[in-house]
Amino acid sequence: MAETRCERTADVPIDPWPAVSVVMPVLNEEPDLRGAVEAVYDQGYPGELEVVLAVGPSRDRTLEVARALASEHPGLVVVDNPTGRTPAGLNLAIAASRHDIVVRVDGHGELAPRYIEIAVETLRRTGAANVGGIMDARGRTPFEQAVAAAYNSPLGLGASTFHLASSAEGPADTVFLGSFRKDALAAAGGYDETLHRAQDWDLNYRLRQAGETVWFTPRMRVTYRPRSTMKALARQFFATGQWRREVIRRNPDTASVRYLVPPASVVGLSVGTVAGLAGLATGRRWLAAGLAAPAVYAAFLGVAALRMDRSLPPRARAWVPPVVGVMQMCWGAGFLRGLRRDR
Repeated sequence: MAETRCERTADVPIDPWPAVSVVMPVLNEEPDLRGAVEAVYDQGYPGELEVVLAVGPSRDRTLEVARALASEHPGLVVVDNPTGRTPAGLNLAIAASRHDIVVRVDGHGELAPRYIEIAVETLRRTGAANVGGIMDARGRTPFEQAVAAAYNSPLGLGASTFHLASSAEGPADTVFLGSFRKDALAAAGGYDETLHRAQDWDLNYRLRQAGETVWFTPRMRVTYRPRSTMKALARQFFATGQWRREVIRRNPDTASVRYLVPPASVVGLSVGTVAGLAGLATGRRWLAAGLAAPAVYAAFLGVAALRMDRSLPPRARAWVPPVVGVMQMCWGAGFLRGLRRDR
């Protein structure tokens, strides 16, 4: 692998501020699109700013809202994303962008104040190809609050840097969303459109393989709104596990213990439960000992509920064990299932 590029310079005010392109893939975002775009302009970035919306084939009036915004903001561009897939939309928006710095924003993300300024300053200061910050999950209902707590805790999703507010600034494997040098994006080939999920991780992996630096700073923060029902959460994590397996299939050197623990837990719990029930039915104690596996996991979920985010209200804390169990077990089951060959 080539030598890592990361030149440190003085943290001084930038004058003039460089022009920035904000890219946003959108699909079925009629209720939230206007607010998301206005929030970008409300950042008050001191340099030139353009917004590029890649609009997928929506079932609502997302395209009409996007066109109305373009008529109100001269620097806003609308491009068509026929597939509606996120990586394709990102590539189309990046291709249509005019500036050398590209900031990715999602329709449901809420940027912290000065997010774009901090992104530009960090790119200049570090020489990194991509910089990003905290994915700050926040829920409104007790269920969503439990999901958010699981996102933000090592007991829920593991120790991903961008999930943990305590993470220190520095080089990282990957970051949430991302703000890029456009030349580095082009050299890496952009987003892999065959990856419907995990495309961020894959792109950052290719950037690092090319000798570039991916940089995390907790000064950049995006509020993320989690899924609001157990069914939606289960589907999300099952699909994420499927696509994570695909990334590891393509790049075996990216496999790590953290990614293999959920599928191993699914196998262990399944085997232990079946063996334990068989032991109870047949009177064989050595088989019945298999019930220790689900008992230990249930104890872990109880500990997670007690230790996770001490500020959680009681109703939200009650949701923590089933939420963490569904996230981990569905992720592991999706990893074991993998993708169909036709995908």
